[in-house]
Amino acid sequence: MWDVNAVSAAVYRALKAYRLSDADARDVCQEAWLELLRAPGALRDEAKLRAWLTTTARRRALRLITRNKRETPRPPPGAEPTPEAVVVRAERDRALWAAVDRLPDPHRRLMWLLAHRPELTYAEIASELAISPASVGRLRRRCLDRLKRMLEVGGWA
Repeated sequence: MWDVNAVSAAVYRALKAYRLSDADARDVCQEAWLELLRAPGALRDEAKLRAWLTTTARRRALRLITRNKRETPRPPPGAEPTPEAVVVRAERDRALWAAVDRLPDPHRRLMWLLAHRPELTYAEIASELAISPASVGRLRRRCLDRLKRMLEVGGWA
């Protein structure tokens, strides 16, 4: 018999590449299990349960991402930022990108990809940076920690 928790954990880990929120990833994983229960004949070989659930969850994750891209929230009327907020945001953005420019090349390239190509998966980012997909998350964390320290030193807590 299957260890449901172990299989679910493997599916959940596979969904991390799609950069879903934890709640969305759990929902997608649960929906994959429900699909299996609704169509018991869909899984022909019980030995391939993990692969079947992972593939089903990935397809559902892609549908969720596509649906979310179409639903872009708009600010309510009259919610335009004040001139002061515009100036502060521009100065903050300038400080952020100045700090990014001082990062080592791999960190700088990663930040650019995350900011300008958010649709990329970790596998695609890894390909762009010529690193292992397993390294993307660690590199991202180190980069963000370094940026945070640089901005704090600059007075942007």
